Amino acid sequence: MIALRGSLMRYLNGSNPKISTSQLAIYRGISSTLFVKGISFSTTEEGLAGAFSQFGHVLEAKIITDKEHKRSKGYGYVTFTTDDEAQTALMDMNGKLLDGRVVFVDKARPRPVPKATEPPKIAADN
Repeated sequence: MIALRGSLMRYLNGSNPKISTSQLAIYRGISSTLFVKGISFSTTEEGLAGAFSQFGHVLEAKIITDKEHKRSKGYGYVTFTTDDEAQTALMDMNGKLLDGRVVFVDKARPRPVPKATEPPKIAADN
Protein backbone atom coordinates (compact mmCIF):
# COMPACT_ATOMS: atom_id res chain seq x y z
CA MET A 1 0.00 0.00 0.00
CA ILE A 2 2.84 2.39 0.81
CA ALA A 3 4.39 1.73 -2.62
CA LEU A 4 1.10 2.66 -4.29
CA ARG A 5 0.90 5.88 -2.32
CA GLY A 6 4.47 6.72 -3.30
CA SER A 7 3.71 6.12 -6.98
CA LEU A 8 0.56 8.17 -6.71
CA MET A 9 2.39 11.06 -5.07
CA ARG A 10 5.15 10.98 -7.73
CA TYR A 11 2.45 11.03 -10.41
CA LEU A 12 0.64 13.97 -8.85
CA ASN A 13 3.92 15.84 -8.52
CA GLY A 14 4.72 15.15 -12.20
CA SER A 15 7.82 13.03 -11.63
CA ASN A 16 6.42 9.68 -12.80
CA PRO A 17 5.16 9.92 -16.41
CA LYS A 18 4.80 6.13 -16.71
CA ILE A 19 1.51 6.02 -14.77
CA SER A 20 -1.53 6.36 -17.04
CA THR A 21 -4.83 8.00 -16.19
CA SER A 22 -6.52 4.62 -15.86
CA GLN A 23 -3.85 3.48 -13.38
CA LEU A 24 -4.45 6.62 -11.36
CA ALA A 25 -8.16 5.85 -11.28
CA ILE A 26 -7.40 2.30 -10.12
CA TYR A 27 -5.31 3.70 -7.27
CA ARG A 28 -8.32 5.77 -6.26
CA GLY A 29 -10.63 2.78 -6.58
CA ILE A 30 -13.12 4.61 -8.81
CA SER A 31 -12.74 2.95 -12.19
CA SER A 32 -14.76 0.22 -13.78
CA THR A 33 -13.67 -1.70 -16.86
CA LEU A 34 -15.87 -3.44 -19.41
CA PHE A 35 -14.89 -6.28 -21.76
CA VAL A 36 -16.21 -5.77 -25.29
CA LYS A 37 -16.16 -8.61 -27.85
CA GLY A 38 -17.32 -8.77 -31.45
CA ILE A 39 -15.57 -5.51 -32.38
CA SER A 40 -15.21 -4.91 -36.12
CA PHE A 41 -11.67 -5.03 -37.52
CA SER A 42 -12.24 -1.50 -38.83
CA THR A 43 -13.14 -0.06 -35.40
CA THR A 44 -10.46 2.19 -33.91
CA GLU A 45 -9.81 2.88 -30.24
CA GLU A 46 -11.11 6.41 -30.80
CA GLY A 47 -14.30 5.03 -32.36
CA LEU A 48 -14.76 2.60 -29.48
CA ALA A 49 -14.27 5.39 -26.95
CA GLY A 50 -16.69 7.61 -28.87
CA ALA A 51 -19.40 4.95 -28.92
CA PHE A 52 -19.15 4.44 -25.15
CA SER A 53 -18.61 8.09 -24.19
CA GLN A 54 -22.35 8.77 -24.39
CA PHE A 55 -22.67 6.85 -21.10
CA GLY A 56 -20.00 8.73 -19.14
CA HIS A 57 -16.35 9.70 -19.00
CA VAL A 58 -14.20 7.08 -20.75
CA LEU A 59 -10.72 6.95 -19.23
CA GLU A 60 -9.35 4.45 -21.75
CA ALA A 61 -10.50 2.38 -24.69
CA LYS A 62 -8.11 -0.38 -25.71
CA ILE A 63 -8.50 -2.76 -28.66
CA ILE A 64 -6.34 -5.85 -28.39
CA THR A 65 -4.28 -6.49 -31.53
CA ASP A 66 -2.38 -9.43 -32.92
CA LYS A 67 1.27 -8.45 -32.55
CA GLU A 68 2.39 -10.39 -35.61
CA HIS A 69 -0.26 -9.15 -38.06
CA LYS A 70 -0.97 -5.76 -36.42
CA ARG A 71 -4.70 -6.43 -36.73
CA SER A 72 -7.52 -6.31 -34.19
CA LYS A 73 -8.38 -9.57 -32.45
CA GLY A 74 -12.01 -8.43 -32.25
CA TYR A 75 -12.17 -7.59 -28.57
CA GLY A 76 -11.11 -4.85 -26.21
CA TYR A 77 -11.67 -3.00 -22.96
CA VAL A 78 -13.36 0.27 -22.05
CA THR A 79 -12.60 1.89 -18.68
CA PHE A 80 -15.02 4.37 -17.07
CA THR A 81 -14.51 6.59 -14.05
CA THR A 82 -17.48 5.15 -12.11
CA ASP A 83 -19.23 1.83 -11.77
CA ASP A 84 -22.58 3.51 -12.49
CA GLU A 85 -21.41 4.76 -15.88
CA ALA A 86 -20.00 1.33 -16.71
CA GLN A 87 -23.22 -0.40 -15.65
CA THR A 88 -25.31 1.92 -17.82
CA ALA A 89 -23.01 1.31 -20.81
CA LEU A 90 -23.13 -2.44 -20.22
CA MET A 91 -26.93 -2.50 -20.24
CA ASP A 92 -27.32 -0.17 -23.23
CA MET A 93 -24.49 -1.40 -25.51
CA ASN A 94 -24.73 -5.16 -24.99
CA GLY A 95 -26.09 -6.68 -28.20
CA LYS A 96 -26.03 -3.38 -30.13
CA LEU A 97 -24.46 -2.66 -33.52
CA LEU A 98 -21.08 -0.92 -33.63
CA ASP A 99 -19.53 -0.37 -37.05
CA GLY A 100 -21.79 -3.02 -38.59
CA ARG A 101 -21.13 -5.76 -36.00
CA VAL A 102 -23.05 -6.81 -32.91
CA VAL A 103 -20.90 -6.26 -29.82
CA PHE A 104 -21.27 -8.09 -26.54
CA VAL A 105 -20.35 -6.27 -23.34
CA ASP A 106 -19.54 -7.75 -19.94
CA LYS A 107 -17.70 -6.70 -16.80
CA ALA A 108 -13.97 -7.28 -17.17
CA ARG A 109 -12.51 -9.86 -14.84
CA PRO A 110 -9.10 -9.41 -13.26
CA ARG A 111 -6.31 -11.46 -14.75
CA PRO A 112 -5.54 -14.58 -12.74
CA VAL A 113 -2.17 -14.51 -11.05
CA PRO A 114 0.04 -17.20 -12.59
CA LYS A 115 1.15 -19.91 -10.22
CA ALA A 116 4.80 -19.97 -9.38
CA THR A 117 6.54 -22.98 -10.84
CA GLU A 118 9.80 -24.54 -9.91
CA PRO A 119 12.63 -24.28 -12.40
CA PRO A 120 13.43 -27.53 -14.21
CA LYS A 121 15.79 -29.77 -12.33
CA ILE A 122 19.07 -30.46 -14.08
CA ALA A 123 20.12 -34.07 -13.87
CA ALA A 124 23.61 -34.46 -12.45
CA ASP A 125 26.07 -36.47 -14.55
CA ASN A 126 27.36 -39.51 -12.67
